[in-house]
Amino acid sequence: MIIQETVIEKLQMLSVEDQQKVLAFVQSLQPPSGAALQRKNPRGMFAHRGFHITADEIDDSRHEAWANFPRDFPEGTGT
Repeated sequence: MIIQETVIEKLQMLSVEDQQKVLAFVQSLQPPSGAALQRKNPRGMFAHRGFHITADEIDDSRHEAWANFPRDFPEGTGT
């Protein structure tokens, strides 16, 4: 017996309420429609807001944020 036949056989033994639950579960397994899968380009997502950040500005911010991060670990801490 193939899987589909087994599922149908088991499904027919369930109450209508439980069959509705199974249907809802199966529908939740289906991938979203093609429209939902479209992703926006991160470069253009905020273009309308007037943000113009260069790679150098990002690097500067990254260096500033991590400037005081401890580089040496105390003895006995592992790494």
